[in-house]
Amino acid sequence: MTDTNAGPPIEPASLARPPHRNRRRATVAATFGATAALLAASGYLVLNVAGQPVRAAPMVLDQPAGVLWGQTVDRPIEVAADNVTIRRVKVRTGGTAAIVIRPGVVGTLIEDTEIRCTSAGTDGVVPGGYSALRVRVTGCRQAFRQTDANPATIVESSQDGKPYPGGPSGPSGSVPPPAPDPDSRAMAERPPYAPAAAPPTPITYWPGPGNTGVPAGTALRNSGSLSLRTAGQVVSGLNIVGCVTVAAANVQILKSKITCNSTTYSIRTLAGATNLLIQDVEINGMAKNSASICCGNYTLRRANVYNMIDGPRLADNTRIFDSYLHSLARVAGSHNDILQSTGGNNIIIRHNTLLSYNPVTRDPFNSCLTIGSETAPSLMNLTFEDNYCNGGNYSIGISPRLVGSNILFRNNKYGRDYRYGVVSGWNRPGVTWDRPTNVYFDNGQPVV
Repeated sequence: MTDTNAGPPIEPASLARPPHRNRRRATVAATFGATAALLAASGYLVLNVAGQPVRAAPMVLDQPAGVLWGQTVDRPIEVAADNVTIRRVKVRTGGTAAIVIRPGVVGTLIEDTEIRCTSAGTDGVVPGGYSALRVRVTGCRQAFRQTDANPATIVESSQDGKPYPGGPSGPSGSVPPPAPDPDSRAMAERPPYAPAAAPPTPITYWPGPGNTGVPAGTALRNSGSLSLRTAGQVVSGLNIVGCVTVAAANVQILKSKITCNSTTYSIRTLAGATNLLIQDVEINGMAKNSASICCGNYTLRRANVYNMIDGPRLADNTRIFDSYLHSLARVAGSHNDILQSTGGNNIIIRHNTLLSYNPVTRDPFNSCLTIGSETAPSLMNLTFEDNYCNGGNYSIGISPRLVGSNILFRNNKYGRDYRYGVVSGWNRPGVTWDRPTNVYFDNGQPVV
């Protein structure tokens, strides 16, 4: 039977706590709870292991070209691989920084993401070498850190509800001064879109007729069209009057000239063709090739490619380095591009001369590079850097129908022989256009 009128239990006299001890325990408990809450808010987890606080383990993104999408993350994020995309993520954390780009990592894109710092000493994104597009940062000491040696690109982003850079602490367009760093490791910020003019780069920095194509002194043997179907096959020193198809892995075409009058392609990769190397070659499309090379899984290096309706097509696993692509051929109804991609993944175009403009006929043709996603679900992980490009209706044409991600343009120089402008669609979703380093050839000023 339960006595509903019973009072509170009474401890035996030997176990009863003096009133002052109860008050002290309550004070200690309250202090410990407040400390735990403070540590948790600062990016720590308080574990009951010898009473020692342990810093929360970061989420490490170590998959190259990986995508973190649509998550809420209550701990720091570390990017440890190239070409990582963080999209539509909510990050809430304290500690040193919410998102850390590890040294040497390149190509990080942070897009449509919210960062909320739970400690006044926490930075948003550090230390540089990333692109931030529509990133909202709240409560952080500094929203975006960068250095002169490792700059960041910040577009349409905000700090504490105000457009970045700028705000009440400084004039419009300036970056608020960084808070003092007790460890003297503060990294100076700079306005991302107000660079000093870069000095003109000599045109000889880029490839030309003297350092592309078949090396001088190479003896060539005559050949007709080739069908290369043996894995690891190497052909070198040929004067190929005809066209080439490749249907095997690790084939190499070296130090050869190809003269192909097909209305399709000088070189065609078929099923089974992976890791094709085309190096030190000359390709003459005889004003008939619809594209010089089609369509993916190849590397083109130190090539002289000319006299074609379109130059190489860019699909999966395509790389073009140190090449000279020029002299497009106008035919009725043609829409000529030096390079074109209508979809794919893992594409690099680096240190090439891309001449769409014909100085004799004064025809700018269509573009140095046109990209879209008409023949594939999307275009992903394309890097266009360190190129010289001149001509085109727009030198760079980015389709309004593009479904793209991690498409990066940086460190390129542009001539002025275009019809309408250097670039259309530079701010489309999925595209990072590094404004300070995409500049005019003649004066080093940003083109947009």
